[in-house]
Amino acid sequence: MPIPFETLIPYGIIVAMFGVTGAGLSKIRNMQNGGKRQRRGIDQWDKQMMDRDRRMTGWLRGQLDEPAAPAGYELNNPWRVEKRFS
Repeated sequence: MPIPFETLIPYGIIVAMFGVTGAGLSKIRNMQNGGKRQRRGIDQWDKQMMDRDRRMTGWLRGQLDEPAAPAGYELNNPWRVEKRFS
């Protein structure tokens, strides 16, 4: 007994919508990472370097090739030091 082709149309629509959703999610992740692929297996060192890159460039995945830090980087320290006068 053959399968009527009308029953395959909803399955095609469902598969197409999964494909569109997956492609859109992949594109959004790619744009959020500055056009680079998603990182995997991030350890503490990578997180620290990513935070440093974010403070230097404003992007989590941004990097600079300049030997000197930009102006204002010394005031952008994540370790807050409190000066207490006793």
